[in-house]
Amino acid sequence: MTSHGNDAWTGLALVVGTGGIGSAITARLKQTCPRLRVITAGRQGPPVQDLTLNIERDADLAALGESLVAETDELRLVVNATGRLHGSDLVPEKRLKQLERRALLEQFSINAIAPVLLARTVESLLHRDRPFHFASLSARVGSISDNRSGGWYSYRAAKAAQNQLLKSLSIEWRRRWPLATVTLLHPGTTDTDLSKPFQTFVPPDKLFTPQRAAEQLVEVLLAQTPEDSGAFLAWDGQPIDW
Repeated sequence: MTSHGNDAWTGLALVVGTGGIGSAITARLKQTCPRLRVITAGRQGPPVQDLTLNIERDADLAALGESLVAETDELRLVVNATGRLHGSDLVPEKRLKQLERRALLEQFSINAIAPVLLARTVESLLHRDRPFHFASLSARVGSISDNRSGGWYSYRAAKAAQNQLLKSLSIEWRRRWPLATVTLLHPGTTDTDLSKPFQTFVPPDKLFTPQRAAEQLVEVLLAQTPEDSGAFLAWDGQPIDW
């Protein structure tokens, strides 16, 4: 797979979320697209990230929009690299009796609602005659047709909801912003804190470092065109069934 004119990518790129994959994507974009200025946004804020953003807070999203409007470089690319699978009081469910309303709301908040509201935040910066890419990390377990093992109710459902929301977004943007491209990306199992408790049965050759995951994802992303908008793709560029 070859990327389309990486050297021609100029302007501003925003990577939201600077965990293992987000940080690696930022580094890879800077290496691959030297004329693209890459800034980051995350909960910790400066100096760890360029901008402070809790993607689950409307006030933070509004402040992000104001910051981007003030930028002199044109926004060309937004990558949402946020997500949550587990936490101190959040564990993927193995059985129905473990499912709780609180967990469903928490998973949907960051894995489904936040990405589409991020897209809403940046929409005013799009132009009909200028290319723009919006990409968000999804997960193969969000595929309904690929679900053969069950479990992980809230995480699966939240990722499936993100897929539907951003698919709808791609259809609307195709009419309003014909040069915009929306892509959902599955990074594969990556050696980060998100997947750490679930790596036991992952073959070594299927467990990617964040750097390898980012290299693969950026290659796939930069190969996408407006004609491909709305695709749900794995790390190797292969489409994933909804």
